[in-house]
Amino acid sequence: MAEFVRVETGGRVATIRLDRPKMNALNGQMQEELGACARQVDADPDVDAVVIYGGERVFAAGVDIKEMAGMTYADMAAHSGELQACFTAVAKIGKPVVAAITGYALGGGCELALCADFRIAGEGARLGQPEISLGIIPGAGGTQRLPRLIGPARAKDLIFTGRHVDAAEALAIGLVDKVVLDADVYAQAVALAERFAGGPSLALRAAKLAVDHGLEVDLTTGLDIERLHFSALFATEDAHAGLRAFTEKTKPEFTGR
Repeated sequence: MAEFVRVETGGRVATIRLDRPKMNALNGQMQEELGACARQVDADPDVDAVVIYGGERVFAAGVDIKEMAGMTYADMAAHSGELQACFTAVAKIGKPVVAAITGYALGGGCELALCADFRIAGEGARLGQPEISLGIIPGAGGTQRLPRLIGPARAKDLIFTGRHVDAAEALAIGLVDKVVLDADVYAQAVALAERFAGGPSLALRAAKLAVDHGLEVDLTTGLDIERLHFSALFATEDAHAGLRAFTEKTKPEFTGR
């Protein structure tokens, strides 16, 4: 059983729970467990949506700096691929993923939140990429996912200065999607995830793939990606159930087939 990251399920929503007191510093073991949990929920047919949650006080304060401090270039060259892989596993979960952000989401914690589809933050949350103050740069996707989300100029501001932003500014620049009372963060994230429970899981996966992959290519190629996913869904029982229900004015029952 994993020590610092676990999967908790309620209904058709799974929570990836970070639990390494006091600050959920993402050490090597935690990174491995995070990747394993991401792959677990992705493969589980009984899970329709996922919440990532660090607890009531903190989301994740970043990668474990004490663990990194003694690393050489050779050490990090070998480890950086594994570091990125665990975050990529989260980003590739083929289901809607909601980050429930309380307290600090800094460095690797911010990069983890960037891997989600939606981010709900508490009023007291603070986000940022402070790696520059250590003489390094983000290494778990921050230089790539952040500018894709908020634009290159705003991303450079956060990365070059290393400054933290509060929840209000994070909402204003599009870094988070909603700000709620700190005590309501997890409940709001679960409520959003539950909107997708019982939905057309194959179509949701296809939509996520089309959007995410389309952002990496030119428009013409992106339209080709969309067309292929769109056409492929007509081979599924869910698509026929949905179309039939529309014509018959009934509620569709999706089975994930």
